[in-house]
Amino acid sequence: MKKIEVSTLILRLVLGVTFFVHGLVKFQGGIENTVGWFDSIGLPGVLAYGVAVIEMVGGLALVVGLGSRIISGLFVLLMLGATVKVKLAGGFLGNGQGAGWELDLALLAMALFIVINDSKMFALDKVLFKGQRNETQSL
Repeated sequence: MKKIEVSTLILRLVLGVTFFVHGLVKFQGGIENTVGWFDSIGLPGVLAYGVAVIEMVGGLALVVGLGSRIISGLFVLLMLGATVKVKLAGGFLGNGQGAGWELDLALLAMALFIVINDSKMFALDKVLFKGQRNETQSL
């Protein structure tokens, strides 16, 4: 049991840092560029703000262990959307003009693992909600 908790903590931290950095870069590089790119692929540009905020805030939340299952579920949806809308046509490893969807699949699998198993080791959730019984643990 302890090995699974440690392994899940590692996944949670790596996933959180990865998404945080991706969200941060969207703002540092000028969110307007991301808005324009979303428009160019047929998505509402304003969606770029939501994606960047989910990545940044969600990444931080995962690192501290706050709402890990919910945040990871949002990341699963983001990765599904990115794969289907942007990366799928380029193939698994890319087509020489753009990246493939192998990284998206790996991030999706990591997030899905956390959705299924949760991650309570060194998690803020454990401190904030320690008096409450977690009903989902019985799944």
